[in-house]
Amino acid sequence: MASPLEARFRQLWDQHGPALGRVARSYTRTRAEQEDLLQEISLGLWRALPGFRGECSERTFAFRIAHNLGLNHAMRRKPGEPEVEVPDPRPDPETRAGDAQRRERLLGAIRGLPLPYRQVITLALEEMSHQEIADILGLTANNTAVRLSRAREMLRAALMEKP
Repeated sequence: MASPLEARFRQLWDQHGPALGRVARSYTRTRAEQEDLLQEISLGLWRALPGFRGECSERTFAFRIAHNLGLNHAMRRKPGEPEVEVPDPRPDPETRAGDAQRRERLLGAIRGLPLPYRQVITLALEEMSHQEIADILGLTANNTAVRLSRAREMLRAALMEKP
């Protein structure tokens, strides 16, 4: 049976591991470096979790650890160390172009929303909970849910009318 700390760590890692992997990727040049940094982040999170005081969300706590360890990793690099080309794991150029067009169209539709709706949809796209969004914007969770629902409807309408 897992200890409460181990269960808490696993839950935190399950929730934020993929995003922390993206953070690690932004500080590294190769897949091997990314995997090493991700292990450092995992270990750092494990070590720091018992001291978590709840002064921020667990998400913020995890990302702060990842960011700090990423900075440490970047600072350890030798100044003249050559850049290593990392193979592009993304799809072929035609698929990427289509994806980029769809993203740009969505971004344009989001920019066209009134500010209160733009705020909630932008934070929701960062996978924040209604409560996190409410805390950031000074709203209630219920008001956040209503705004988010309206923002989605406005986006659907805007995306359907544009070619």
